[in-house]
Amino acid sequence: MQFTMADLPVRDRYKILVSTVTPRPIAWVTTKGSNGVVNAAPYSFFNAMGDDPALVVLGLLKAVGTGEDKDTATNILEMGEFVVNLVGEHDAEAMNLSCVDTPRDVSEIDYAGIAVTPATLVAPPLIASAPVSFECRKVEALAIGPRQVIVIGEVLMAHIKDEFIADPARLRIDTRAMKLIGRVHGPGIYVRNSDTFSMDRGAFDPDHLHRMLAERDAG
Repeated sequence: MQFTMADLPVRDRYKILVSTVTPRPIAWVTTKGSNGVVNAAPYSFFNAMGDDPALVVLGLLKAVGTGEDKDTATNILEMGEFVVNLVGEHDAEAMNLSCVDTPRDVSEIDYAGIAVTPATLVAPPLIASAPVSFECRKVEALAIGPRQVIVIGEVLMAHIKDEFIADPARLRIDTRAMKLIGRVHGPGIYVRNSDTFSMDRGAFDPDHLHRMLAERDAG
């Protein structure tokens, strides 16, 4: 089947994207509002986007019904800072609790019982139990369409727990040991990122190209 995305209801577009673009890493984003309330919320429209400077991108959907920015987008747009915390299996329950629509004057940190620790360069705190946290400043925010804000952030400081640094001299990181989780299709469906396999990238081989062209022409 083919789908012209512009002709579909918003919910169907969302369903196609989240059912096919998987797994998606989870950014458990902490922000601090102008009122001093610390917000924590998970977002799976997230990824790393560059290394010079180090960039991450967040897709922040607006509130259903009202179309207003949620706390995370509001705080980033107003304060210009945020922290991306990655989610290990041990934090799954607390992360899930922080998904609920709490009133704006209620911190998900309090609601979900999340322990935090001060950041180094930004006002929002780190989630203490996260295996990795990125302190970020807003580089650009793009309101594209009526339902979303795309935020590009520069990573100013990266925190990786010592137990996940396998070789400090070579900066070898034991990613599998972090037991990170990601989002997949459907509501509330997650994946463990510990099941991996390896393939050598290899180099360009002109003989391989000639064989492939010969097979194509012969077929």
